[in-house]
Amino acid sequence: MRIILCFVLFIISQNALAQKFMILGDSLSAAYGLQESQGWPALLAEKTELTLINASISGETTGGALARLPALLKEHQPTWVLIELGGNDGLRGFTPQLIEDQLQQIIITAKQHNAQPILMQIRIPPNYGPRYVERFTAIYPALAEQHQIPLWPFFMDEIAIKPELMMQDGIHPTAEAQPLIRDIMLPLLAELESTIELTPTP
Repeated sequence: MRIILCFVLFIISQNALAQKFMILGDSLSAAYGLQESQGWPALLAEKTELTLINASISGETTGGALARLPALLKEHQPTWVLIELGGNDGLRGFTPQLIEDQLQQIIITAKQHNAQPILMQIRIPPNYGPRYVERFTAIYPALAEQHQIPLWPFFMDEIAIKPELMMQDGIHPTAEAQPLIRDIMLPLLAELESTIELTPTP
């Protein structure tokens, strides 16, 4: 009985390791101003059996990520792609239609490479007025519904309201905030892990 249990646990572990979770994001996921090992993606990788790939770049826009995505998908062949993008587009005043179009192309490109996209809701400061913010915010649930993909809550919602967890620029989370973001992300990632088959792929 013990041998069977060990074998089952081995299969689960091997299947989990075969699954790849890629983060396609901006500075919020790229450990801006910190050592890479301090960032929430690195901390999250320590808590999961999944292979975690952080393809985030500080300053990244939806257009930049779209240009990089085909090569990333070919190189890493991820199972899931978390799309944490749009904040820099919004801060630069890009039109909501352009942001939506490029996010849509990212989703389509991921699916074409047999990766499951996951969209993260992004929020921006009210720099360009309430109408712009409203249109920007509405992009994410609309795309998630259109493409029938998961929409994850913005991990900064609980962090940004606490000044002690934010850098002086008021945009980026501090080192102290990174473990908290990891803990916000952990249950979401656990839902993905629970979908992993318990039998080996033929």
